[in-house]
Amino acid sequence: MTVNPITTGRIQSAIALASSKTGVDFDYLLGQAKLESGLNANAKAGTSSASGLYQFIEQSWLSVVKKHGAEHGMAWAANSIGQSSSGRLSVGDAGTKAAILALRNDPNAASLMAAEYASDNKASLEATLNRPASGTDLYMAHFMGLGGATKFLKTMQANPQASGAALFPAAARANHNVFYDSNNQPRTLSAIYDRFADKLGGAAAGASATATSTSYASQALDMDGSTVITGSNESADDALAWATTAMGKFTGRTTQAAASILRPTPETARLAYMMLARLGG
Repeated sequence: MTVNPITTGRIQSAIALASSKTGVDFDYLLGQAKLESGLNANAKAGTSSASGLYQFIEQSWLSVVKKHGAEHGMAWAANSIGQSSSGRLSVGDAGTKAAILALRNDPNAASLMAAEYASDNKASLEATLNRPASGTDLYMAHFMGLGGATKFLKTMQANPQASGAALFPAAARANHNVFYDSNNQPRTLSAIYDRFADKLGGAAAGASATATSTSYASQALDMDGSTVITGSNESADDALAWATTAMGKFTGRTTQAAASILRPTPETARLAYMMLARLGG
């Protein structure tokens, strides 16, 4: 599914805001979203309950919302989630549960919860592994859950050639292309990890290149809930969408052609307004 450039711009602004509020690296969050869903907020998995921009499964989503939802204006959701003695999370009212799970498809809510989830996982992994957690480590924790990632990383450290499918048979059944190569041979833990590292790095690089054209607009949106209004009464989201399109026109063109964006026109005045708004002008 092709994602509309305007929609992509709004998703990137949501990720930028989540990054600024939590301190989690923007490039990591953007790369993760591109890898997980192709920046499609309505993406759904065919083999699990995963849904949304960051492909949270139901239990992982309920867990992070219960822990961090109230911090980000979702107290109604956090307070509705209960936990059994076995640790399973549930919501008593079916309608409320559906509404909470639907938040996975909201770019703002999904980005904030993904950032909080990554922050929690980073702290836990670093304490367990006694080393800094890389972006790939964080992605493994998202993909497999913290317990699974910890088991994976500790086992890989001791025996990188161990079979991933043998260690995680259920995950291998649900994600055959991750745990097996094109010849249907099981991948080693090291091979699986390296594959994720390559994919995450490639996604982050591609997403960052796209994000460069909207960096000023994303910054203009980062005002803790305030709204930027341009001369034509556009909202910040409208301005971001325009900036994405306008800046994109000059990608790959000559210096002379690109310099035309600096000429005083109504469109470039709108971009200048956004920049000045960010700088307090």
